[in-house]
Amino acid sequence: NEHIDLRPISVFRPSGHGRLRNDLTDSGERNLVETDVMEVNGIRVTTPLRTACDLGRVRWTDQAIAGLDAMLRLGLFSHDELLGEVERFRRMRWVTVLRTIAPLADGRSQSPGESVLRLRWIESRIGTPEPQLEVWRAGRLLAILDIASRTLRYAAEYDGEEWHTSDEQRNHDRGRREAVSEEGWLIDVFVSDDLFGPQARPGQRLTSGAHAAARMHGHPVAG
Repeated sequence: NEHIDLRPISVFRPSGHGRLRNDLTDSGERNLVETDVMEVNGIRVTTPLRTACDLGRVRWTDQAIAGLDAMLRLGLFSHDELLGEVERFRRMRWVTVLRTIAPLADGRSQSPGESVLRLRWIESRIGTPEPQLEVWRAGRLLAILDIASRTLRYAAEYDGEEWHTSDEQRNHDRGRREAVSEEGWLIDVFVSDDLFGPQARPGQRLTSGAHAAARMHGHPVAG
C-alpha cells in the first residue's frame, strides 16, 4: 500500500556505527561485508543478492517468498547463489524463515499473489507445482497457467485486481481457461479475499481441487 502511504526510506549503517535518528528514515545497523555493497548513481546500496537475503529474513513466510521470488525474477543472481548465502546469517534474526523459504523460491512467479498461492500449495502437501506452465494444442499455445501439476492436470491461478478486472481481461481469462479445460485440466481461480481474507482457506480448496483432478485421471496425490 505504498501508493497510499509512503513508507520511510530504509537506511542502514554497518555494525557499530549506530543508526540514523530522524523522521525521514527507518534506520538501523546491518552486519555488512564489502561484497554486500555496491554503488548506484552515487548512492551506496546493498547488492541484489544481499537485498534478497534481507527480504527473506522477515517474520512472515508470505512476505519472504514474495520478496525472494521477485529478486530471483530480476535474473541478477542464481538460486544456487541464494542458497549458498543462507548459512552466513546463522543465529541472526529470522534466519529460520530464510532457511525454510529460500529453497522454495522461484523467479518464474509473476506476482506476490502467485508466490503466496504457490506456498499454500506446497504447505498443503499435494506436491510442488510448476510456475508458468504452458498448455499447448496441436502446436498452438492455449494458456500459461500460474501454477500447475502436469501429472494431475490441476492448476491454480491468482487473479490480481490490476490485470484481471476489466471486461476484456475477464473474457480473455474465461476463453483460455475454457480451452485448457477442454484438454482435461481442472482449474481453481483465487482472488485476494480467497488468499488473504479473514475467512480464506486456500489450502482446503487446493487440496480438494488436487484430489478431484486425481480422481478424474486416476493419479495419486503426493502427501
